[in-house]
Amino acid sequence: MKFTREDAWTLLNEHTQNPSLIKHALAVETSIRAYANKYGEDSEKWGIVGLLHDFDYEKHPTPEEHPYIGCDILRQSGYPEEMIHAIMAHADYTGVKRESLLDKTLFAVDELSGFVTAVALVRPTKSIFDVDVKSVKKKLKDKAFARGVSREDVYKGAEELGVDLDEHIQFVIDALQERADELGLRGIEISGTRLEA
Repeated sequence: MKFTREDAWTLLNEHTQNPSLIKHALAVETSIRAYANKYGEDSEKWGIVGLLHDFDYEKHPTPEEHPYIGCDILRQSGYPEEMIHAIMAHADYTGVKRESLLDKTLFAVDELSGFVTAVALVRPTKSIFDVDVKSVKKKLKDKAFARGVSREDVYKGAEELGVDLDEHIQFVIDALQERADELGLRGIEISGTRLEA
């Protein structure tokens, strides 16, 4: 059975109303699709995994429920086991090992996509175009900033994927810039010019 992005988008919106969670799903989809293209993988399949990795989180946010309930729904709907495995493996506490490139890439972009978005939103311009690797790394060291983001997962994600952290951060920034309008990260102009960060 072939699943489309439209199917995944419908499923996401059935289970998730929170605009921030929907934007997070879109950001992860954007980053993972960019990596799929880089690696010559199926960007549609990878994008769907990115879109659906947290679709059960709003209703089932506890480690006892997420992503188990979502993966049960996907299994009952006939989604391929490869996709379900990647979603299970993106949460360390499930004990599901990250084996495939898809598994490792989802884990690597999940927390980082959210973190880069948060860095953009605290800029005066609220623009992804005013975010660079240096500003992201500086914020990673600030424990009080975006406290919900696991720094350990950000570092481990790059390591497991076998990519340099700086290059990984830049890759995610570039990917998110491509979809800035949809992600609400185009930003605002201040006094007629974009602020220099």
